[in-house]
Amino acid sequence: MADNDVLIIAHRGASGYLPEHTLEAKVLAYGMGADYLEQDVIATRDDQLVVLHDIYLDRVTNVAEKYPHRKRDDGRYYVRDFDLRELKALRVWERRGDDGISPVFPKRFPTGQGGAFRIPTMREEIKLVQGLNKSTGRSVGIYVEIKRPAWHQAEGVDVSPLLLQLLDDSGYRTRDDLAYVQCFDAREVRRIRHDLGCELKIVQLLGENDWGESDTDYDQLKTPAGLRDVAATADGVGPWIGHLVKTAEIDGRPVSTGFVSAAHDAGLTVHPYTFRADQLAPGFDSLQEMIQWFVDELAIDGLFTDFPDLARMALRS
Repeated sequence: MADNDVLIIAHRGASGYLPEHTLEAKVLAYGMGADYLEQDVIATRDDQLVVLHDIYLDRVTNVAEKYPHRKRDDGRYYVRDFDLRELKALRVWERRGDDGISPVFPKRFPTGQGGAFRIPTMREEIKLVQGLNKSTGRSVGIYVEIKRPAWHQAEGVDVSPLLLQLLDDSGYRTRDDLAYVQCFDAREVRRIRHDLGCELKIVQLLGENDWGESDTDYDQLKTPAGLRDVAATADGVGPWIGHLVKTAEIDGRPVSTGFVSAAHDAGLTVHPYTFRADQLAPGFDSLQEMIQWFVDELAIDGLFTDFPDLARMALRS
């Protein structure tokens, strides 16, 4: 742990500089001083675990060019419909918008450029992090999100046991190990802890009810009573920054919602997402100002960021 004891969690790697969730983005984030590297885990048709943010492929790969006839009736290309061998043949690029052409963040790595980027497996990423820890003498952890567990089960695969077995095989077993497991689905969070016996640090992710991440009632979880219920299972919560700050009506200054204090009162750590230099919360003029306010005024315990180098500099200021 460094600088103010606030964890810097590289959101999909150093995704402000390189295409998200590529091994190259993870290496860069490691070199920029991140304490943890995030992985989103999805299962392939042959039940391999790959690291990708969406259950779809079409916004971050050339799947439509490579496999034009493999989309479902909704027009999307699903990870679950491809074997690992097929996924490894795809090129990964900077995230595109709904039109499939325009970059979501125009000032980032040029979308469509960089033919060497590929989809990594979770096993490959673990070996990378552990190898870098050995060669550098640092202790950087992994921060894994189980994506859409109920959807996966409907598709015929139970992701959580597969992930927990891989983590156990890789030496991540207890809360003292450098690993977090997170999920938006509150039912799955309870299952991971109580039914599957996971002893790792667990974080309940919080979104909005209309996002469609799960059937969890996030409005209820955000209440003091809901947070106490979460604390019976999880070690922390991962809210989006809109849960933590609002702007004053008179002058537009950032004002605390009281969420962090309520979570701390329940005994939970708070790791909000996502701190971006090119997508600031209202009321802030720079990422440094934003991070320092969240640390000094709200006393957050960690933060997810696309820019781990800027977050490190902000904590050192």
